[in-house]
Amino acid sequence: MTRIRYGAPIWQLPLLVACFTVTGWIVARLSGEATAVRMLTWFLAAVVAHDLVLYPLAATADRVLVTAAGIGGRLRPAVRRAVVNHVRVPALGAALLFLVYLPGILRLGGGAFTAATGLTQEPYLSRWLLVSSTMFAVSGLLLAARLTLRRTRRR
Repeated sequence: MTRIRYGAPIWQLPLLVACFTVTGWIVARLSGEATAVRMLTWFLAAVVAHDLVLYPLAATADRVLVTAAGIGGRLRPAVRRAVVNHVRVPALGAALLFLVYLPGILRLGGGAFTAATGLTQEPYLSRWLLVSSTMFAVSGLLLAARLTLRRTRRR
């Protein structure tokens, strides 16, 4: 009966109240900070960048991947899902690593980085490419092993 009135499982209400409480506490703690406006600006810019740029880009790339996996129609649906997922996971890992290390990869703020660490940002791009290609290679090997195992089990 409660679900009908509330519209969701009852455990979601206390969880939502707890989330709002923690958020309120964080806002209260940060409101006295001198950089609160700058943090809020960065947060709002990240929300806008994610919702208006990154999410549509990722959704479009995923739709292209799913469509490309379905072209030809020779793959069974289970194999097609496996292929798509073995591309999705390393692509997500590479994209997240790119976002985390974006300033280093694009060599932004090199002077401040060198002054703070005594190092250069030179290896970031090559290391990101190496880690990303390794993720795709491992995923491809796992897919090949899975498909080979599936083929031998059917025989």
